[in-house]
Amino acid sequence: MLKGGLPTATTYYKKHKISKGETIAQSLKERFDYGQNPDKTEGGELISSYGCDHMTADAEFLLSKAKYKAATGREQRRDADVLCYQIRQSFKPGEITPEEANRIGYETAMRWTKGKYAFFVATHTDKAHIHNHIYYNSTSLDCTRKFRDFIGSGRAVRRLSDRICLENDLSVITNPKLHSKGHFLHYGAWLGTERQPSYKEQLRLAINEALAKRPADFDAFLRLMEASGFTVKHGRGGTISFLVPGQERATRLRASTLGDGYDPEDIKAVIAGERPIPEQPVPAPAAPRRVNLIVDIQERLRSGKGAAYARWAKVYNLKQMAAALQFMQEQNITEYDQLSAKAENAVSCFHALTEQLRRTEADLSATSELMGAVVRYAKTRPVFDGYKAAKYSRKYLAEHESELADYRAAKATMGELLGGEKLPKMAELKEKRRQLAARKKALYTEYRSAQEEMRQAVAVKANIDHLLGVTDGQRKKEQER
Repeated sequence: MLKGGLPTATTYYKKHKISKGETIAQSLKERFDYGQNPDKTEGGELISSYGCDHMTADAEFLLSKAKYKAATGREQRRDADVLCYQIRQSFKPGEITPEEANRIGYETAMRWTKGKYAFFVATHTDKAHIHNHIYYNSTSLDCTRKFRDFIGSGRAVRRLSDRICLENDLSVITNPKLHSKGHFLHYGAWLGTERQPSYKEQLRLAINEALAKRPADFDAFLRLMEASGFTVKHGRGGTISFLVPGQERATRLRASTLGDGYDPEDIKAVIAGERPIPEQPVPAPAAPRRVNLIVDIQERLRSGKGAAYARWAKVYNLKQMAAALQFMQEQNITEYDQLSAKAENAVSCFHALTEQLRRTEADLSATSELMGAVVRYAKTRPVFDGYKAAKYSRKYLAEHESELADYRAAKATMGELLGGEKLPKMAELKEKRRQLAARKKALYTEYRSAQEEMRQAVAVKANIDHLLGVTDGQRKKEQER
């Protein structure tokens, strides 16, 4: 698991333990109360659950742990006991409804827990970005096992969340990259910018969100700002300043600082219904950059226009598209040439391993055959020596015909396999066979991995070719040029 629940492209994964100085019941209630806050979930309408009632989830989770202890006799240390796990799933602003977000959260939780653990999904709409808080029990529904967390579980959750978002035609951050402190891309990526929002931009966005909640007066507006995490500072002459979380110097509430519409009098006029909520200043357009293949594909699919989409829709579904896009994201593939090279390299690697495996198996078979011939030769050599001593007597031949036939066959096999080389000692042959068997085993592991990689890369390229309308004839023409 990513320690501390590091935020990824769309998800935040965390395990909750008992807080210091609290009981298990208090710790669970504290966490669930935040998730189920009626002010954030439209009066509790945006909460769905599985295997429990979200209103009594804390008590039900607690009861399951008592049943687990009684059934198994196992008891964990207080500081090591995981009460529940939390997944936070965020969506790009304006791209999804709260109801759809809750449905996707439910699907994510069900596919992650495989229906073996109780959970509830609380969809929050108090921020510009709709997001889910998913809480699932660490104890299974049948109270016989605990959820087995594993290394990389945070990445696995993100991968599943991204796959489900793609299946539902929603955006994900393309190839999220870690910053120096170990955190993934900032939230500015969700806002369609490449840089992190400035303190002023964050403040203007928070002011607009507070005004959208229609506060009764200016004091109520300030309380909403404080509830959003901003520190309100009152200066001389009635001036108001806000301190953005992480900011060292406060930003004053005035038009000269924040832009038109952000003077205190302007804010009071909005509250009184005398003027609309101020619009966010539009940032200067960024310099044009090379088109990203993944973005291009998403746009083609979203538009649903043209023969390419019609061809795709007839043969493939969104799940296959999601798998293709996720493969390219994970492999950091943004250009068609990169995808082609990836597929070609995967095929070449597979064929090279196939040839290595074939040669190793042939060497192993020849060594085993030689060892068998040596053993048969050693067993039948005294019979041949007796035949020779009897001066090739017909009577002796008739009595030992089978043994002499084995001798001749073993000698012929040895001569064929050795090719004129000196016969190694049996101990050397055994060691050679052991090494070849070990090499074959290792190559089989690489072979299966390369085979799967080849199948995946070739299938993804075939799907993308189909979507983009790239035919064999087109490729041949391009090559001839």
